Amino acid sequence: MLKKRKIPHTYAIIFYIIIIAAALTWVIPGGEYVEVVVDVDGQVSKEMVFKQVESNPQTWQIFAALFMGFERQAGIIVFILMIGGAFWILNTSKSIDVGILSFLKFTRKLERYKLFRVMGVDNIVITLVMVLFSIFGAVFGMSEETIAFIIIMVPLSITMGYDSIVGVSMCFVAAGLGFAGAVLNPFTIGIAQGIAELPLFSGFEYRLFSWLIINVVGIGYVLRYAKRVKKDPSKSPVYQYDTYWREKGKVDLDTIEFKTTISAWVVYGIILAALIIFSVIYPMTEMKIGNASMTLPMLPISAILFAISGPINLRKSSHFFVLSLLLYTILFLIIGVMGYGWYIMEIATLFFAMGIFSGVAMGYGANTNVKLFLEGVRDIVSAALVVGLAGGIIIILEDGRVIDSILHSMANAMKEVGQVGAVGIMYIIQTVINIVIPSGSAKAALTMPIMAPFSDLIGLSRQATVMAFQFGDGFTNMITPTSGVLIGVLGVAKIPYDKWVRWITPLMIILMVLGFLLLIPTVTIQLSGF
Repeated sequence: MLKKRKIPHTYAIIFYIIIIAAALTWVIPGGEYVEVVVDVDGQVSKEMVFKQVESNPQTWQIFAALFMGFERQAGIIVFILMIGGAFWILNTSKSIDVGILSFLKFTRKLERYKLFRVMGVDNIVITLVMVLFSIFGAVFGMSEETIAFIIIMVPLSITMGYDSIVGVSMCFVAAGLGFAGAVLNPFTIGIAQGIAELPLFSGFEYRLFSWLIINVVGIGYVLRYAKRVKKDPSKSPVYQYDTYWREKGKVDLDTIEFKTTISAWVVYGIILAALIIFSVIYPMTEMKIGNASMTLPMLPISAILFAISGPINLRKSSHFFVLSLLLYTILFLIIGVMGYGWYIMEIATLFFAMGIFSGVAMGYGANTNVKLFLEGVRDIVSAALVVGLAGGIIIILEDGRVIDSILHSMANAMKEVGQVGAVGIMYIIQTVINIVIPSGSAKAALTMPIMAPFSDLIGLSRQATVMAFQFGDGFTNMITPTSGVLIGVLGVAKIPYDKWVRWITPLMIILMVLGFLLLIPTVTIQLSGF
């Protein structure tokens, strides 16, 4: 009997890719795009011009890729470590388990109603959660933030009778669907349209239509898979890996001692005092949604809600108070991102504070809090390390000076293929480039100065060019090994990269074909904003 072939470890797979990237620097000529000033009849403009440069073949650098990737991805790595430590404190309190079990107990009551029973309560929960995260991805480009929610969604999914893939899909895949079908994302649509000299967030109507179609297909795919796993959990490709989560999820509400500590009341007082101070300093917050904004008293409202809900939850037990801290943390995350431009440093700090306050509220001493935090860091450190290794792929290609050469050769392929063919090739180019440059903002800055003027030459709408960028930038974020967010998400969820690729590849094929079909009307039909 033939011995079953063992799948390489995620670290090994990524290192193989680094070797392949280094090999490409030996066979692809070096090149780079440079910005030049052009004066045509007194009209001065800037253009991106490609020029060949001496290549820089990579050799020993493959062994330095982990170090260089660690430097490049330091923000995400520290973010993962802080989130892991904070949530370990929270998980030890069993507050999340109390919240999940209480939530599921409530949803089971809904099955008494025929409408919910026919639709399936679990289907409704999964759909609503995915739509929420998709909106976050479409409006303010939620990406790195999903790492923090994995530790909530995966246990919820396991407890509901599904697997970690469904848990990851509920937040990460959903945000990815929204990111690809973005309607107001300032980090992709905003930058791309600005470079293409289009009105910001123009073409909103067709983008909204595309977002709806993409989500119907994506959520439908997840629901279909979830149904199969619920029927037979052993059919899950990560069934054996989910043992970790199943063991953690073995909690009975009857075994938990519900009580309220004095320190929980102290935490309530400290947080309420801080909210009152911040409400005085920042009485109004400008909440930005795409190019629109609305000024609201977000912090005063939050302070009032916390002042009222705190004692209610404290009367139940410290567990419910800690659970409310998690909910307010998510609320402050939304306010911070949309109102104050927060990024991973501020978000990591927010969750870190939540973890410390949760431990204090449960009555843990300083040494216990430190011990639990370090245990959480130790549990999640492998996910942080693999993010650094994946970051090395991009550095190898950049240092080898081959990324611009790849872009230039692919751009030449668009000549004389017609408008539909041209927009299709643009879509392919953006998809390929996204594999090596997963940053939407960086890719927009690199490709749009080239693609926008080229689209004018062949009579293609610049709006269609931006759509090709949008789809090419969005879908492959959910599969490319160079994405620090994806690798971080899988590391936290403890899903091997090869298992993830096997599961999501059919969805990727469907979405990529769908993306091309949605691009066709942008060049064949007169659409608003195009």
